[in-house]
Amino acid sequence: MGTTDDSGVAAQPGQTGGRRRLEVSDVTVVRPEVLRRTLAGTIVGNLMEWYDIGVYGYLAVIIGRMFLPGGSTTAQNLFSLGVFAVTFIARPLGGVVLGQFGDRMGRQKVLAFTLLMMASATFLIGILPDYAKIGFWAPILLIVLKLLQGFSTGGEYAGATTFLTEFAPDRRRGFLASLLDVGSYLGFASGAAVVSILQLTLSPSFMEGWGWRIPFMLALPFGVVALYFRSRIEETPAFQEAQKLQESEAATGPRSVRSLIGAFWREILVAITLVAAANTAGYALTSYMPTYLTSTLGYDETHGNLLTLPVLVVMSLCIPLAGALSDRIGRRTVLRIASVGGVVLAIPAFLLMMHGVIWSTLLGLFVLSVPVALYVSNLASCLPALFPTSSRYGGMGISYNVAAALFSGTAPFIMEALVAITGEPLAPAFWVILTSIAGFVAIFFLPESARRPLPAAMPAVSTPAEAQALVDGQDDDPDLDVDELFRRFDEERDVTTSGSASGSR
Repeated sequence: MGTTDDSGVAAQPGQTGGRRRLEVSDVTVVRPEVLRRTLAGTIVGNLMEWYDIGVYGYLAVIIGRMFLPGGSTTAQNLFSLGVFAVTFIARPLGGVVLGQFGDRMGRQKVLAFTLLMMASATFLIGILPDYAKIGFWAPILLIVLKLLQGFSTGGEYAGATTFLTEFAPDRRRGFLASLLDVGSYLGFASGAAVVSILQLTLSPSFMEGWGWRIPFMLALPFGVVALYFRSRIEETPAFQEAQKLQESEAATGPRSVRSLIGAFWREILVAITLVAAANTAGYALTSYMPTYLTSTLGYDETHGNLLTLPVLVVMSLCIPLAGALSDRIGRRTVLRIASVGGVVLAIPAFLLMMHGVIWSTLLGLFVLSVPVALYVSNLASCLPALFPTSSRYGGMGISYNVAAALFSGTAPFIMEALVAITGEPLAPAFWVILTSIAGFVAIFFLPESARRPLPAAMPAVSTPAEAQALVDGQDDDPDLDVDELFRRFDEERDVTTSGSASGSR
């Protein structure tokens, strides 16, 4: 990639006779104003997406009563959490379809579409008549709208991580990419805040009659604001260069889904396992916890939401610190600490919550947030680094969303079902432990990506001076293998222009 003009699109890597050498023109210098717009557009948009998801989790108990009024409390909770899980069934389809579009048409266009679709579906949930008005059509239409949400979300996280990592300088990618998950968890926190404010200011009867709809309806104006920020971001230099290559050399474009899976099945399995471990703990802390605190531990609905709010805010502030730490000590090291933390801290965290007083419940939530922060701060930087440019959005779309469908969306349902079946409030901890063990194993197959260029891409830096220093010290830089860099770049060029490369890694 390289930045030889104001567009930020790179020149082709050069060769100075004999062994190929990295030149200043090969290095991408990320302009600060472009990076700021990219951060604003991706983070604000992602915050909006996860506000929509979070609101449903914090209103799950009320929604169960509104859309399944004849069921028991357990049946209502399982129905509501089951509908939440339905959202994730559509995510792999959204990831595949939108990932293909993102690799062909551009990341920015698809990200604008996902945001608009998500906000519209959330708003429609807010005006959807409940069971008392239209009978069985109410839960059916609720499921349809959640499927639409899932389809759009399938392209959101994969696209946002791809977009941000392709813009981020190599040595700051962990920190900058982790800011995306700050948006995610602040979105959850915003959902908790809006719901809690309404519960504190509105009567329970009004809240169940009409007040629960307000957070969903707010998604439309919030979405318009987020769409403004997202519309101002540019395409990444990596994608622009891939497009130039296709236009100039009659390229066939990105791989088909079948070819992508065949070429990168190992990377996809690693990504699925890591996402399963991270999101099981993450969704236990966010979407499941209001139901768990209310139905299992006996807190009222207001406290069930309020107790998670300070934890999410503090954890969100710590995520960039963990991302910056991975830039220094490596993604694999931080992820190992996270997986061990998930195994060791899950039972103490739930035991503290089960103690039944506010201080111990808060402490338990904070303990559970430690592995979550360490996990999620790394996913946005290490997972896109598993795939080359032409297959990055598609690879992320498949791997992240298959994991989301199988493990993330089902986590609240599985945990509530384990409590219902066993009668043991500690049961959810064992599901967190099991997935964290799987995550620990997957890390052994994860290549280290900290401070290194993305696969099949030239290095990216923050300033021209850094570019010059990188070129001058290319023979002594432990994070830069020039021969491997050019080999991977040439492989990607062959895939992009012919579509016939084997995809060997």
